[in-house]
Amino acid sequence: QVQLVESGGGLVRAGGSLRLSCAASGSISTNAMGWYRQAPGNQRELVAVINPGTSTDYADFVKGRFTISGDNAKNTVYLQMNSLEPEDTAVYYCNFIFRCGRRWCNLYEYWGQGTQVTVSS
Repeated sequence: QVQLVESGGGLVRAGGSLRLSCAASGSISTNAMGWYRQAPGNQRELVAVINPGTSTDYADFVKGRFTISGDNAKNTVYLQMNSLEPEDTAVYYCNFIFRCGRRWCNLYEYWGQGTQVTVSS
């Protein structure tokens, strides 16, 4: 059974930075990985993607502020978040992902516990 353990969240003021980590039980060197977030009352949304070979993609609302990276030896994916805004407040999750049409879809229905990010104004 896949395991995904997110960590690194916290409370930060607007303009601050956080670095999230996602430790996965499966190999990230052969699978695309994504960071998602879900704010109260909102649907879970995809924030950033990293493909094997390290190509990346970002949602427009985080471009230029967030950076996704991976450590294949540790099967860990990171999300460096800079210039945080109150609108970034959410629980952040990671998952293995795959292309489904024009979108990315999560490979597993299982989700970890997520890590809470709270940005104060």
